[in-house]
Amino acid sequence: MARTNRHPSLDAPRGRSGMLQRSPQPSSDRFGRFSEAFARAMGTSGFLIGMTIFVAVWLAWNIFMPPALQFDPSATNFTLLTLILSLQASYAAPLILLAQNRQDDRDRVQIEQDRQRAERNLADTEYLAREVVALRMAVNDFADQVVTREVLRTELRALLEKLDNSPEVDEGATR
Repeated sequence: MARTNRHPSLDAPRGRSGMLQRSPQPSSDRFGRFSEAFARAMGTSGFLIGMTIFVAVWLAWNIFMPPALQFDPSATNFTLLTLILSLQASYAAPLILLAQNRQDDRDRVQIEQDRQRAERNLADTEYLAREVVALRMAVNDFADQVVTREVLRTELRALLEKLDNSPEVDEGATR
């Protein structure tokens, strides 16, 4: 007969093991996802049609069937149906609110991310605007230093006139 060892072996990971060491409450994320799925399902036309059919069948059964087969007679004003619908509503309302709160939290995070993105875009736009202004200023400064054709022609004419008016230069020196 093999004896079971209660001490973990070295090749087994340490940590939680067994049902007793698990937390008895489900994770809030799992419950939150369940509440969102529940709220999403309750907001569909399929749910409304299904509930309408359920109530109609319930009422028809308890009105038209023989009294021996009725489980919620109309004489008691359909007390069981009222209790079932009240129980469903008492669970539905908090689950829907929980789903809305989770959606509000997601929206709040999304709004914050959008705000940060808008701030980065604004900063980038301001930076680019400053760069464009700096480039325009540099081009204007450069344009003041650029010699145009007309300025060059005027300068060359002035030099030519100066040479024409100057005393005769030795022809041998220019060759």
